[in-house]
Amino acid sequence: MRTGGEILIDCLEAQGVDRVFCVPGESYLAVLDALHDARIDVVNARHEGGAAMMAEADGKMTGRPGIAFVTRGPGATNAASGVHVAKQDSTPMILFVGQIGRRMKGREAFQEVDYRQTFRDLAKWVEEIDHADRIPEVLSHAFHVAMSGRPGPVVIALPEDMLKDGAEARPGPRVTVAAPAPSAADVARFGAMLAAAERPVLLLGGSRWDAEAVEAARAFAETHDLPVAVTFRRQGLFDHDHQNYAGDLGIGPNPKLKARVAGSDLLILLGGRLSEMPSQGFSLLTTPAPQVPLVHVHPGAEEIGRIYAPALGINATPGAFLEAVAGLPARAGTGAAAEAHGEYLGWSGQPPATPGAAEMGPIVSHLRAVAPEAVVTNGAGNYATWVHRFWRFRDLHAQLAPTSGSMGYGLPAAVAAKARNKGREVICFAGDGCFQMTGQEFGTLAQYGLNVIVLVVDNAAYGTIRMHQERDYPGRVSATRLVNPDFAALARAHGGHGERVEKTEDFPEAFARARASGKPAIVHILTDVEAISPTTTISALRSRAGQAGKTA
Repeated sequence: MRTGGEILIDCLEAQGVDRVFCVPGESYLAVLDALHDARIDVVNARHEGGAAMMAEADGKMTGRPGIAFVTRGPGATNAASGVHVAKQDSTPMILFVGQIGRRMKGREAFQEVDYRQTFRDLAKWVEEIDHADRIPEVLSHAFHVAMSGRPGPVVIALPEDMLKDGAEARPGPRVTVAAPAPSAADVARFGAMLAAAERPVLLLGGSRWDAEAVEAARAFAETHDLPVAVTFRRQGLFDHDHQNYAGDLGIGPNPKLKARVAGSDLLILLGGRLSEMPSQGFSLLTTPAPQVPLVHVHPGAEEIGRIYAPALGINATPGAFLEAVAGLPARAGTGAAAEAHGEYLGWSGQPPATPGAAEMGPIVSHLRAVAPEAVVTNGAGNYATWVHRFWRFRDLHAQLAPTSGSMGYGLPAAVAAKARNKGREVICFAGDGCFQMTGQEFGTLAQYGLNVIVLVVDNAAYGTIRMHQERDYPGRVSATRLVNPDFAALARAHGGHGERVEKTEDFPEAFARARASGKPAIVHILTDVEAISPTTTISALRSRAGQAGKTA
């Protein structure tokens, strides 16, 4: 006989889980006790939202569900932010929630929540386990659901008395999920469309990628002389220094790339959904019938035709599709890929000068030169534009960023990245507003000795909102100013390393000292809010808005 808590941990070990992220709670003490003797690394976060984002980032890196444990009620609702990231980013994840005792249900007991109702729009599946002997069955299904089709989050509620019950139950086998693949007819039709196209573009996105699929995409692009773009915050899918790389379709993309995609005569969308950000607010292609012949390859059949009706829809994982089409006859080279790569280099080469004593352009250029192999994480905010446009991502796991646009993601993701890759440098970019969403997780870095370098880009504002505010209501600043602490002092208070940078020329030495410290570090960079993005300023926004008002 084993307790429910022990059976649960036995099942996780059988699935190959080697790390979980949590905030402890009395509702799942039996699980915490079982973890005491398990072969699973336990990372206790400072906030449930941080723990859930760490688990999501871990799922991005491994391709198997990242695991988070939180307590009932406010613990679960705090964790909802990470579940939302997992949904929009198509990331396999399982959130376990300690639940009230079974006899308390329906009485609005202390911190009682109906998790099926609360998470039904955010998770692929929500379940509550009422009998300890069913834990192996439910967990096997949870892993299948989280990884199958379009991956996503699963939420499992665990009544605290069930976790103490004894039962005889054995873990199920390690879960592997089906990889849908194209039919011979699909491959033949695709081959004919590709051979006839004069201006094809390959657009990579989504999840269910691995190193082999990334390499196969490179070989396919080379064989057929295809310009290759990636969707929003999927930049690790193609080496930016490769001669076929054309750039990313994110926020504020290269206008030449937008024109190339809109003017192509075959758009091959592989793995992604072409949702709001890469589709430029659903304006790049017409809906529901795109003006460009579209081949949509996606592992989730329900996503094909959901927004755009493709000329050819193929239900397949990226790897299975690329394997099936690897033998197609090579297209004659047109030079389109080299031309597109040249346009990318022109767009992403020398950052523009911006107002203020500390400029992000030269800072990112310096980092690109001295830390080209680093894993880069970020959350949401205008500061991230510098990374997306001017960094050179080289491999699948070099970028951890939320396609959901969730603030606060960068620091928890950096915790997960460093825990998973202790020998690889990890740099977290965070705006001052973004950092303060989850800044307490710097304490998690310190506790576990994870020497991440956090760059806090401080313009004393919620910058993205301020930009839109100035565009729509020029000069009427409301609720977007921030009064910030000394973030470098915060790092030192945790036993880490802190640096304050007020001038561009001071950054290289400050970064070098942070690196040399061997400690988790914060480099606090004070920037001018006037430099609101690489392409505009607050003054310019106000001027344009004023001119528009006069015209109206």
